[in-house]
Amino acid sequence: QVHLVESGGGLVQAGGSLSLSCSASGTIFRIISMGWYRQAPGKQRELVATINAGGGINYADSVKDRFIISRDNGMNTVYLQMNGLKAEDTSVYYCNGYIYSSHVSWGEYWGQGTQVTVSS
Repeated sequence: QVHLVESGGGLVQAGGSLSLSCSASGTIFRIISMGWYRQAPGKQRELVATINAGGGINYADSVKDRFIISRDNGMNTVYLQMNGLKAEDTSVYYCNGYIYSSHVSWGEYWGQGTQVTVSS
């Protein structure tokens, strides 16, 4: 089984920064992509940013130029550097991974979420 675990959430004032980390562990054959989603109370989960094995990156328009997604060389850990945080960024942030657990089996995996709260 593949496990994703996030860390780094917390409380920050508007305009501040936080850095989130997500580590993948377990039976991993290959990671195709990893990324971050967020879900605020009463809202649907939305994409924040993704990064694939080739280094291709996608950002939601709402976070582009403020957030930076990155990975380690093996892509077992993905990071989200959040700058210029706004109150509307307050959400539970979830790590997501599209991962092969063998050469013939893949799945989409989710972390447990980490709370980010932006105060003003």
